[in-house]
Amino acid sequence: MHSRLPVAVKSRGRRLALALLALLFAGPLQAGSQDDNRAVAPIIAQIDAGHFHEAQAAIDRALAQPQLSADARRALAFQRERMRRILLDFTLDADDVEARVRKQIPDLTDAEFARWNAAGLFEHQVIDGRTLYFKRSPGNLFHLSDEAVARRAVQAPSTDGPMESLNDAQRAIYHAALAEHRSSVLPRRVRMTQTLTVDADAVPAGETVRAWIPYPQAVPGQQQDIRYIASVPAQHRIAPASALQRTVYLEQPAVAGKKTEFSVTYELTLFAQYHAIDPARVTPLSAASAEAVQCRDGHDDAAPCSIFPVHGTTHAETELAPYLAERPPHIVFTDAMRAFSRKVVGDEKNPYHIAQKLFAAVDRIPWAGAREYFTISNISDYALHAGHADCGQQTLLLMTLLRLNGIPTRWQSGMVFSDDGSYSNIHDWGYLYLAPYGWVPMDVTTGQLQPGPADDQALAWFYLGGLDANRIAFNNDYGRTFVPPKQHFRSDNVDSQRGEVEWDGGNLYYGQWDYGFDWQIQAATQGRRSN
Repeated sequence: MHSRLPVAVKSRGRRLALALLALLFAGPLQAGSQDDNRAVAPIIAQIDAGHFHEAQAAIDRALAQPQLSADARRALAFQRERMRRILLDFTLDADDVEARVRKQIPDLTDAEFARWNAAGLFEHQVIDGRTLYFKRSPGNLFHLSDEAVARRAVQAPSTDGPMESLNDAQRAIYHAALAEHRSSVLPRRVRMTQTLTVDADAVPAGETVRAWIPYPQAVPGQQQDIRYIASVPAQHRIAPASALQRTVYLEQPAVAGKKTEFSVTYELTLFAQYHAIDPARVTPLSAASAEAVQCRDGHDDAAPCSIFPVHGTTHAETELAPYLAERPPHIVFTDAMRAFSRKVVGDEKNPYHIAQKLFAAVDRIPWAGAREYFTISNISDYALHAGHADCGQQTLLLMTLLRLNGIPTRWQSGMVFSDDGSYSNIHDWGYLYLAPYGWVPMDVTTGQLQPGPADDQALAWFYLGGLDANRIAFNNDYGRTFVPPKQHFRSDNVDSQRGEVEWDGGNLYYGQWDYGFDWQIQAATQGRRSN
């Protein structure tokens, strides 16, 4: 489980030069030349320093240059939009925050609030001389401080997901995997309907509304036999299986005074996973590279079948190279990242034990409601310094730390749900590569479990090598282009879980539309053709 303990104040200083280079060379922001880079870099620095007025003036001057490349214009437009969205996230002043906390703690004292504020428990930025607080910071306080929770007038029940404490479903997965000598077990068939509803008059009547609803990946041993059932409207375009952020594309005209509704219904078979990892068998990748790691069918205790075959059934170290590399802007081996890694890992050499240490360290970062990812220059660095993080931020931090230590990692995200229909949420997790086991899942936000006296203590590490089947993965990577691509900036340029909407006049941002999930668990059926 993720920690609920109070967090010490951490330095928020960033390695700005690296962040600037990272942002400039990210796919959709890449400028056309070194001159373009030099033009945008100071503007990013101004925004990161909270000098929005100066940044806006610099953007206006740069856009007035007739010889500016199209890529540079898009990079500048991105920075302008980033400022707009930051101001949508940071809307409160200190009095607003204190008033909202006082609704939960009526006898809150000024000294008490000042102490929590000084401890960094209310996320804020200084923008053009004004101290502005994150709109979710009053509620986040109760994720970051046990003291604040104890002071609440009404003790609200926990809203954690059903898998965040050890339960019989995880025990069943563990025991089935050991009994069957398989890493993928207990298949279940699920029918899912996802909806995306645009507010009435958010788009002028008669204009075409374009929507992208996330759609499941076909991942052998995790989720397969995907079958499209229906959509609204009926005409649709499903992105190919090769799309790393998969969607269903839909469009229809806006009607005055009416909501524009989109939906897609599909079925798929989900498998739970558990890889029984023997640390003594795990070898550093460099030691395993002389002989390619063979992926087998998982019917014995030899190397089980990889979830993500890179090339047929063989994984060579060169094929894993992209999953070891930095990937600016969100996976960067900063000096602060290296220092944190050294402190946590110490002299450990075994990759699995390194992964355990890093998993535990990131799991100790308290969960809190997140800023929109579009606004953050380097998410892993943010998670390292902010004193809190959500699931995607924790996952990118762990991915960065593992890659820094020579352990390949990759991203996965989608949604999670309960069997009884009472809970659903969007969620991010990942995979790491351990020779000779291949790719195994990790969910650092669900984190370490607490086995009881009658449990096998290995269940504590269930989510470092195991995964429940109460989730659907839409994405096998982050920050990838949709098929068909959006014309305007996405609402979330990193993840894809809620959906995306636009029209010719621009992107529709959060607050202009809503999304939902409705699912039914059916009898497991295999052998269907995947879409």
